[in-house]
Amino acid sequence: MLSKGKIERINELSKKSKKDGLTETEKEEQKQLREEYLKNVRRSFKNQFKSMTVMDPDGNDVTPQKVRDLQDRNKKH
Repeated sequence: MLSKGKIERINELSKKSKKDGLTETEKEEQKQLREEYLKNVRRSFKNQFKSMTVMDPDGNDVTPQKVRDLQDRNKKH
C-alpha cells in the first residue's frame, strides 16, 4: 500500500498540473508515483483473485480456470 504522504503528493501534483502546469522534474515525479500506485492496485486486485471462488445459483463451483491456475501457482510458492 502506498503511504499517505505519497498519495497526498500525487494529488498535489495533479492539482498543480491542472492549475499551473508542471516542471519536467515534477512530471517525472508524477509519472513515477503513478506507476507505483498502479503497481500496488494491480497487486491488490491479483490478491483478491487468489482467494475468489465463483458459485452458480445451484451451489456448484464455477470458478474460471485462469483463476484456479493462479490459485494453484500461489499454493506452490
